[in-house]
Amino acid sequence: MTSALVLIDLMPRIIALPLAPHSGEEVLRRSRRLAEVFRANDRPVALVRVERPNVTEQPPGSDLVDGLVEEGDIVVVKRTIGAFHETDLHDQLRRRDVTTLVLAGLVTTMGVESTARAASDHGYELEFVADAMSGLAADEHDFTIEKIFPRFGMVRNTDAYVALGH
Repeated sequence: MTSALVLIDLMPRIIALPLAPHSGEEVLRRSRRLAEVFRANDRPVALVRVERPNVTEQPPGSDLVDGLVEEGDIVVVKRTIGAFHETDLHDQLRRRDVTTLVLAGLVTTMGVESTARAASDHGYELEFVADAMSGLAADEHDFTIEKIFPRFGMVRNTDAYVALGH
């Protein structure tokens, strides 16, 4: 079984939003830490960003945060809320024999949850890093972390996840 870290929408324009209960900067810091652990253990890191369809130019801050992508990472550009629809994410993960996805990023109830539901439909085991994601409202994030995600997989915080040596 191989696990991959999937980081959703860590883009300057989304990190700058008024997020709760964790700031975009806190989520980014924890996501970087998780990525370091995955890379150190030769496990895949997938970074997903969104582009608005049917526009000639993307809004400022639409690239992934500088320095986040490293050589060997999977980079996916999505044009919908979730990371699987009309992207090659599933193919990239299967080529690396990935069976478990560890999800983090922004926004909990949008890109992360949509990706999680599609990943489950594709047969992946799921794990969630609760403090390495955040929502547009704290109560939405908390509800999803406490009620929805446990139905799909294990929910942990960054420190607990890193302590496992993943």
